[in-house]
Amino acid sequence: MSSKREHEDNEGEGYLLNSKRQKVSEEVSPASSPPVVSRREIQVRRDCPYLDAVNRQVLDFDFEKYCSVSLSNLNVYACLVCGKYYQGRGRKSHAYTHSLEAGHHVFINLGTERVYCLPDGYEISDPSLDDIRHVLNPKFTEEQVEKIDGNKQWSRALDGSDYLAGMVGLNNIKQSDFVNVTVQSLMRVSPLRNFFLIPKNYEHCKSPLVHRFGELTRKIWHARNFKGQVSPHEFLQAVMKASKNRFRIGAPSDPAEFMLWLLNTLHSDLKTEKNTSIIHDCFEGELEQSHIDADGGVLVTESCRKTFLMLGLDMPPAPLFKDVMERNMIPQVPLFNIMKKFDGETVTEEQRYRVTRLPRYLILHMKRFTKNNSFVEKNPTLVNFPVKNLELRDYIPLPTPKENERLHTKYDLIGNIVHDGEPHKNKPGEGSYRVFVQRKSEEVWYEMQDLHVSEALPQMVALSEAYMQIYEQRQ
Repeated sequence: MSSKREHEDNEGEGYLLNSKRQKVSEEVSPASSPPVVSRREIQVRRDCPYLDAVNRQVLDFDFEKYCSVSLSNLNVYACLVCGKYYQGRGRKSHAYTHSLEAGHHVFINLGTERVYCLPDGYEISDPSLDDIRHVLNPKFTEEQVEKIDGNKQWSRALDGSDYLAGMVGLNNIKQSDFVNVTVQSLMRVSPLRNFFLIPKNYEHCKSPLVHRFGELTRKIWHARNFKGQVSPHEFLQAVMKASKNRFRIGAPSDPAEFMLWLLNTLHSDLKTEKNTSIIHDCFEGELEQSHIDADGGVLVTESCRKTFLMLGLDMPPAPLFKDVMERNMIPQVPLFNIMKKFDGETVTEEQRYRVTRLPRYLILHMKRFTKNNSFVEKNPTLVNFPVKNLELRDYIPLPTPKENERLHTKYDLIGNIVHDGEPHKNKPGEGSYRVFVQRKSEEVWYEMQDLHVSEALPQMVALSEAYMQIYEQRQ
């Protein structure tokens, strides 16, 4: 776009308003001369005759803010009558042209949230439009964030359907279920969610991924949405760019890999000079890793300490034989058995592991997929795990607490990602994913699979084929 067109598209963006946003008049010279305007002054009016044409049913702010004509993301407005996006509002801009051709007159700037009437050019100041601003850019106060886990009030969408803030479905945009279950499970991590509900916590950060994740968090937990679901489209676009298309729309992937990548990338973008971030505050633990090497019959041990965000649990081999009914046997294993990997004594591929610092939120990954010659095989073994009161003292040796320090060793499950698919020759990116999450205000479990959200019985959570879990430490 030429510099002249950019000037025309941005024409009218300058304004002179006093602190109380009172009505001001445009300066003009005598009638015999053309107007002399060094900087366009904007008239503010409360009485716009076109507000009845605003159609909230067609408004959707979940997609990238690009002009539908020029495909530019600079100075973009949404038509509040048809919902389409147009650039600029000067006399040669796409929004101005649309107002003349379609007879649509009310537009909102997607960046400043100011509403204008075109082609007249005045700004509209009417409180009836505040709900649209809230949907465009949901805002939370510190007080609202503190009370959010206690909220039991249902909200109503424009179509009359009811939904619970925080328990809304996410659109599956071409095999993006691995993203949806990851996001839904992370939304149950209260400190992480609360951090991203307040944009000033990360306003210094220039990472688009951080800001898109924050926007998605606020939309999921907003109680005044026009719809009972949210599209993660903008977040997915940021993911594709940040991951250099490692994770992209239309390509299935493993939620465990995506979870680790997302947490590490968010930490890298948010970390302070002391290498800390909300990510490490929530999920970082520490392991002592010992390498066992036999040298002339003598065991030589070399130890080092490493931090972790997720613990990978190895599944026992699946049975090779069928039962008497000629059906494949589905074995079961207690979580205790596969947690022995971290007891400091069990040797796994010449390594021994011992947990030396517990995280506030513990992420466990059941490694169900193994490469077998030319294909990937899925292990269908069911893991028996407690939904509440996971006492790690019963599973692994724990670090010695410091003086006057209380070691918190009990955990409650808050998110459980499940993989559905054929037991054999099924890749982690194939099949489908769903997640069980808990709503804290009522201690009720919900099953979420893309747009589908339904209440679930706790025993169904325990009987599921767990793939990745998040446990919250009891304080």
